[in-house]
Amino acid sequence: MLEELKDANKYITDKIIETDKLILEMEDYAQEHNVPIVTKEVAEYLKFIVQDKNIVNILEVGTAIGYSGILMANEIVKKDGKLYTIEIDDERFNIAQENIKKSKLNNIISIKGDATEEINKINETFDFVFIDASKGHYMKFFEDSIKLLNKDGIIFIDNIMFRGYLYKEYPKRFKTIVKRLNEFIDSLYARNDGNFVLLPFGDGVGLYRRKK
Repeated sequence: MLEELKDANKYITDKIIETDKLILEMEDYAQEHNVPIVTKEVAEYLKFIVQDKNIVNILEVGTAIGYSGILMANEIVKKDGKLYTIEIDDERFNIAQENIKKSKLNNIISIKGDATEEINKINETFDFVFIDASKGHYMKFFEDSIKLLNKDGIIFIDNIMFRGYLYKEYPKRFKTIVKRLNEFIDSLYARNDGNFVLLPFGDGVGLYRRKK
């Protein structure tokens, strides 16, 4: 979460009342085991967007423990939509499968592997793409997934401002990631096949809508 917005975000999240036992269980697990999941206000925004009647099929790059995937899949199941989700980490993939089983959702296709390779193997098109994985590969994820994005589709890029390190002092070990993310953002603004907006909440959200 961006430090400058913590008070505002706390005010917002205090208004959010979650009653789903599985969602609460995953939030507790993520906090206890330091697993990065979307913040509550980003989760609410994510659900709000995918409720759009035109968003049916979704691609998620980065499953983690299944938190955001289950939230999205639950919104599109009533539209006969499917969620394809990719995760590279063995332990997180297995935990996600347990959570998906608990959710009783039957519209989630889980893919175990490296998204830089697996996206190109998918024979499907999508109305919405959610990217929340290795920051150093964001541009690669975007370039591969936009090939599968339907016209007027949206790509939602989470944590794009990387703890605020894109505009303030950062540890030297993050130099390459910061450089790549800055270049990625510049490239999104420069594209002419869609519209891009950068929003400073959560840890930074980038939205790209492909032109009709």
